[in-house]
Amino acid sequence: MSSTAAAPGVISLREITKAFPGVVANDRISLDIVGGQVHCLLGENGAGKSTLISILAGMQQPDSGTILVDGVPTPINSPKAAVDLGIGVVHQHSTLVPAFTVLENLMLGETGVLRNETRAKARLGELSELLGARIDPDALAGDLGLGQQQQVEIAKAMWKGSRLLILDEPTSMLTPQAIEKLAASVAQIKAQGLAVVFITHKLREAYQMGDCVTILRGGKNVGHIGTEELASYSEAQAQRAILAAMFGDDVATTAEAAELAGATEAVREVDDLEIGAKRARLELTGVATRGHGHDVDVRNVSLSVHEGEILGIAGIDGHGQAALAQVVAGQRSAAEGTIRFDGEDVTRRGVRGRQQLGLRYVTDDRLHEGTVAGMSVAMNLVLKRIGQAPFWKIGQINRKAVDAEAERLIAEYAIKTPSSGTRAGTLSGGNIQKILLARELTDGARFVVVNKPTYGLDLKTVKLVRQILTDFAAGGGSVLLLSTDLDELVELSHRIAVISDGEIVGTVQNDGRGTAEKVGQLMTGAIEGVHA
Repeated sequence: MSSTAAAPGVISLREITKAFPGVVANDRISLDIVGGQVHCLLGENGAGKSTLISILAGMQQPDSGTILVDGVPTPINSPKAAVDLGIGVVHQHSTLVPAFTVLENLMLGETGVLRNETRAKARLGELSELLGARIDPDALAGDLGLGQQQQVEIAKAMWKGSRLLILDEPTSMLTPQAIEKLAASVAQIKAQGLAVVFITHKLREAYQMGDCVTILRGGKNVGHIGTEELASYSEAQAQRAILAAMFGDDVATTAEAAELAGATEAVREVDDLEIGAKRARLELTGVATRGHGHDVDVRNVSLSVHEGEILGIAGIDGHGQAALAQVVAGQRSAAEGTIRFDGEDVTRRGVRGRQQLGLRYVTDDRLHEGTVAGMSVAMNLVLKRIGQAPFWKIGQINRKAVDAEAERLIAEYAIKTPSSGTRAGTLSGGNIQKILLARELTDGARFVVVNKPTYGLDLKTVKLVRQILTDFAAGGGSVLLLSTDLDELVELSHRIAVISDGEIVGTVQNDGRGTAEKVGQLMTGAIEGVHA
């Protein structure tokens, strides 16, 4: 693995350093971003990627170091300066204005809005085609699902970027077919001489889509694989070199490296007859929801999840996943149909009643809906048991009992926090997700609905979260897993059902024989599926 070489880049970073209280986020980072190349940037959460992106986007200023554009020292002292330089960025978290329509968001900063609206809609249609996404120009950004918002962000960056396009985890919410189209569009952009920085946790994407790779660890540039070197590597060699730079001695074996990279096709080792013979823990028959604004309601949904089974739900984000998760959890009422849990009709039971039966829900919005950021880790861990003994006595919080339970769950779920009294909102996304799982999978849990459980998490936390769900099912629990990550669904699920426009269009048994391809074909309507 070579060091970062000095090369004539579209944008060159030299000795970029940025510190915050208690941490050096970027420590003398140097790299070249060259026109006509896809430069993949890899690293665990906290490696310094987000800070580096913020500096390129003009949202943060480096404490020291120089940015050169075409060899000329050029300060990027505001987001407008970045846009004027032709830098388009898709951030991991949405930057859209919720009260504006999609088209208004895309046209922000342009002049002659009314004159250019027809052209803008045509451009959006082109980008929607490239992304394999249906983007309604008149929809309010605040009404879109997380994946739909990300698709608009990608369109926004492609819309304005003319020199450098930065994509931060752009494929997390896309279907396999849309990822292929995105890769094709990136290749077209690269062919036009545009530079692309592609940030991903999926190593396969890094060495398949990237021309070169830079690895950050602890705020430092710890490795760079140049274009010729990367082209000469086999997939296994590239995977091993990248992981060795990312984790150092933490990756001890090739097998562990492959597991972290997600490079092996994981198949559920399951006796289908054994699962099928077990009782159905959850049964939905003809379930429909109505009346939730721009959200897609579910229609005539019938499915079953057995004891010890993980049933995956695949589909383009925003096609009814939220409604399905919420109607199962009791957060949304069923307008039609029946929901049974362990044979009992729970259609009219609310959230608390279903929780008491052991049915739990882990939302995809971990920062806002899932936790109370200003509350302590301890309080978030017992949030669903407010008023219950032993945590409450005579209307008062029993701090000793709360702290004891929190310490137990912190240890069991490896939650990294300075103390149980630390505000939950100050923790990393991975540790906040572990708080949610610890809270929902304890105290008699028998069934859990999880929506995008690993979105935005680093490789090691992804592995841990997936293992938690696998262990829960192995112990007799049942999981309804909603995810837009097809690799995740194939790795974890016994069966995968596909949802489209609020309906279950088919179910695939995950037997390892082309499961991903079959699911992808169901998602695009190329084949009809078997309903279960």
